[in-house]
Amino acid sequence: MNVIVTGASRGLGHAIAEKFAANGYDLYLSARNEQGLKEAATGLIKKYPNIKIHWQAADLSTKEGTAKFSDWLNKKSVAIDVLINNAGSFVPGNVSNEADGALEQMMNVNLFSAYHLTRSLLPAMKNRNAGHIFNMCSIASLKAYENGGAYSISKFALLGLTMNLREELKGSGIKVTAVLPGAAYTDSWKSSGISPERIMEADDISTMVFAAAQLSPQACVEQIIVRPQLGDL
Repeated sequence: MNVIVTGASRGLGHAIAEKFAANGYDLYLSARNEQGLKEAATGLIKKYPNIKIHWQAADLSTKEGTAKFSDWLNKKSVAIDVLINNAGSFVPGNVSNEADGALEQMMNVNLFSAYHLTRSLLPAMKNRNAGHIFNMCSIASLKAYENGGAYSISKFALLGLTMNLREELKGSGIKVTAVLPGAAYTDSWKSSGISPERIMEADDISTMVFAAAQLSPQACVEQIIVRPQLGDL
């Protein structure tokens, strides 16, 4: 069984990659930072020596970078069982005053990376009539919030992409799931002053994603919504 994870060098992407590795899946990983990706992959190789772990650094915020990664996968003739579109970025701001180009930046990373990579890999998945696509959306895909700006807009769009894919692929044997997590404790939260006990653990998200991938072929979890017990921040 093979799982592809983008944005896999840290945070939720790394947690999801490790969850699948621990359960015997071979990994195909990508992230923009080559050194960080190499370190993450090397750590997983040492911890899980009985699986195959491959990695390819690529900037998925560009169409060229996405093509580089998808070409690498297609040349390996990877039978894709699970695709985790997790590459993403957050820049706070409001529509009225955020920096010029903020929307383009967020759309490139949070939407177009998933759009172009999925389109590149779908022909092979359709040939197998199998596979499961997870798009890492956000609670910000459901509700506007202060200082969300372009980030929230891009995540709303990613949820729209996910819903369209789900409808299109119902008869193909390919499942599509939107993952909409609230705040989960990763490196980005360490300097925030927020207690780890206030927000979720990264493993909470990876556990839910893995569980959704284990259902029978005739069942599809369309959305995974997970929030901190005390609510959103």
